[in-house]
Amino acid sequence: MTHILLTGSSRGIGAAARQALESRGATVIGQATGTGDGSLIAADFADPSAPQALWDAALERAGGTIDVLVNNAGLFKANPLDSSDIEWLDGWEETLRINLTSAAQLSRMAVRHWQARGVPGRIVHVASRAGYRGDSPQHWHYAAAKGGMLAMHKTIARGYAAQRIVSFAITPGFTDTAMAGDYLASRGGPDLLRDIPLGRVATPDEIARIIEFCALDAPESMTGAVIDANGASYVR
Repeated sequence: MTHILLTGSSRGIGAAARQALESRGATVIGQATGTGDGSLIAADFADPSAPQALWDAALERAGGTIDVLVNNAGLFKANPLDSSDIEWLDGWEETLRINLTSAAQLSRMAVRHWQARGVPGRIVHVASRAGYRGDSPQHWHYAAAKGGMLAMHKTIARGYAAQRIVSFAITPGFTDTAMAGDYLASRGGPDLLRDIPLGRVATPDEIARIIEFCALDAPESMTGAVIDANGASYVR
């Protein structure tokens, strides 16, 4: 049985991914910020010690073996340029810690876990279109974090493929989740769709299907790949 640690699994893309993976017979250990719901492990990635605590708890729940890590947790919060210096810096550091540093910590633990056992493993990073094309003037930090995630993903793929430790990244554009709702409204709502040739944003189920593929089905030779899912609003 495949044991998967999935962060940010309480809603949106994460909840859809959890359902898709479990429907395939995988055991999913989910994470949520806050108290969790009994089935999810509570971990607030604003706390630097949270990734280690989550990893340890997930490993215990999985019976000592985790086969796949899905880095999906994220924070999307505006950081206006005209904030005070300390407010702007606090916003930057909070987003980088939650969206990038925690994923790096968990990825390191996963790689070391698989190396110590001499077994294959795979990591799926849910990044963003913003990692390539940037984002709004209030979201420097979000774009920087997602760009960093993509660079980290490629480094992992190149560094550990010979050990059958593989890495995949997904770069959604706008997705119909609670996290993106306020942003869509702030950028004009329906008017924003003019920038998306498909004429609509992605659904969580669509992104979940890509996560499922990368976690369970993607061939190892795809390691290092970045899969876009943005309705052709950004084509590389």
